[in-house]
Amino acid sequence: MHIEPDCIACIFNQALRVTKALDLSHEASKKLLDEAACMLPGFSLKLTPPQNATPMYERFAEMLGREDIYAEKKREAIEKALSLLPYCRKQIEESETALITAARIAVAGNVIDLASEYVYDLEEEIANVLQIPFAIDHLQMLGEAIMKARKIVYLADNAGENIFDRLFIETIKAHAPGAEIFYFVRSRPIINDISYRDIAPDDPIHRVATVVDSGVTTPGLLPEAMSEEAGKHFRSADTIISKGMGNYECLSDYKESSLYYLLKVKCQVVARSLKLSPGDLVCKNALK
Repeated sequence: MHIEPDCIACIFNQALRVTKALDLSHEASKKLLDEAACMLPGFSLKLTPPQNATPMYERFAEMLGREDIYAEKKREAIEKALSLLPYCRKQIEESETALITAARIAVAGNVIDLASEYVYDLEEEIANVLQIPFAIDHLQMLGEAIMKARKIVYLADNAGENIFDRLFIETIKAHAPGAEIFYFVRSRPIINDISYRDIAPDDPIHRVATVVDSGVTTPGLLPEAMSEEAGKHFRSADTIISKGMGNYECLSDYKESSLYYLLKVKCQVVARSLKLSPGDLVCKNALK
């Protein structure tokens, strides 16, 4: 999905949100915004929004002397998600369709996005997502694919969201114990995406999946940028679960029956691409 004029304005607004999230002084904020403004003319309409945004965030990290500019915000999001884990487990345990319920909860976690203008309340999102219909609902189809799969690749998105991903993966393993699951994360910090260094050696995710450094540094998985290991797993997977808008933006031209998008629509550009509205919930097979 190539960038549109709306995306350019959105990316500049992301720069403003960085200054507010980090509580920068007026002087420091202006320097970042000036830098962002200078970079906008270099954006290419032939590239995806994540590809265009990445150099800006890398420049901000350099200017601020912080490789991981959202490190504290990511920790806060993870702690918040962990506090809701008992409630989410209970919903899955009491559900007659545990896989679908776990997938719904994983989508609810997709609201954790510091690059989005969408304002969220995580508890409310989880409660709502268990009740409201999906605008594109291929959940049953995804569940059937999972039950048949021998190899599943799961593309991570944001920090905090990874806790709900883990819960979904645990549920997958309970229903399809023979399936190998590979959890792809970013190669290094970018916005608030979950990166390889954010997954501790004792993280429970390691009990149910192999965590893979994708080699990708953009906030969305670019197939051509994947490491050799990641590319091998990606191409041989029976089922690929792609979380979030960034991954959708980078993979929307990848037409394979194995690929499923799980996301909440948080901008007009993605809404137009999917012929939906902001706020809609999506579980979509790439060929449907």
